[in-house]
Amino acid sequence: MQVNNRLFEIVYILMQKRKTTARELADRFEVSTRTIYRDIETLSTANIPIYASKGKDGGIGLLDEYVLNKTILSEEEQNQILFALQGMKKVKGQNEKDILEKLSILFNKKINDWIKIDFSNWGNIQEERFDIIKSAILNKQLVQFTYYNSNGEESKRIVEPLQIWFKDKSWYLVSYCKLKQDYRIFKIARIKEVKMLQEHFERELPKEENEQYNFKIIELELEINKAMTYRVYDEFESKEITKKEDENFIIKVKYPENEWVYGYILSFGEHIKVLSPTRVKNIIKNKLEKTLKNYS
Repeated sequence: MQVNNRLFEIVYILMQKRKTTARELADRFEVSTRTIYRDIETLSTANIPIYASKGKDGGIGLLDEYVLNKTILSEEEQNQILFALQGMKKVKGQNEKDILEKLSILFNKKINDWIKIDFSNWGNIQEERFDIIKSAILNKQLVQFTYYNSNGEESKRIVEPLQIWFKDKSWYLVSYCKLKQDYRIFKIARIKEVKMLQEHFERELPKEENEQYNFKIIELELEINKAMTYRVYDEFESKEITKKEDENFIIKVKYPENEWVYGYILSFGEHIKVLSPTRVKNIIKNKLEKTLKNYS
């Protein structure tokens, strides 16, 4: 359980029971009594009137007059807290679900089921691998998997999983790759045969992500044929799209330059032309020439 969740639950328990013991709390949260006493000190520092007393009738308690003051939060702030927790609950966090239910009672609000998050493609279940990766991140354990890059090339990877991203309509795993000895971003849909290993790691997420993850952002100018109209409106924002007189599209978009972006461009087949930068245009041309050789 995350520390903030545990602190909130301790206060909630004490508001109901008024007094408990460090051992009872330690057993409930599956931590040591030393951790519980550190939590008590943290709560006390945050001006929560919590105390610990020794002796036959001792224990941990709250001063009788203490109540959690919900009026310090505006109506909008209360809603934003509930909405955020509901989103977290949708990624299968039991603790977030419990806290959501408790706060909805505290705020006297009905939970509006406003969001649904599904980790599967149409007909292709990703939820199990997502859960394994999520557990590995939280427990700081290595994961092993088979990965297929944008060219369909297979590789075996062992990584230190650091964070899951949802970006540009897809889920990604940010990690430190043991094979490449560097930070890498993997598209979760291309991860197969994922397995959490027993080995733990200590690495933290880098602060300067663009530099540390070893990619640079480039601005692409693309011309896409009108035959791909459905993809243009599905995959690009309106501010990135300019329609020409011949009804073809000019797309100006920023992406990280890596194998993924090359594969993405190639996925449009004959319906796309790279206008700039010249370097990317030449890379795409080279890849097409190599592909053509497979049919010579």
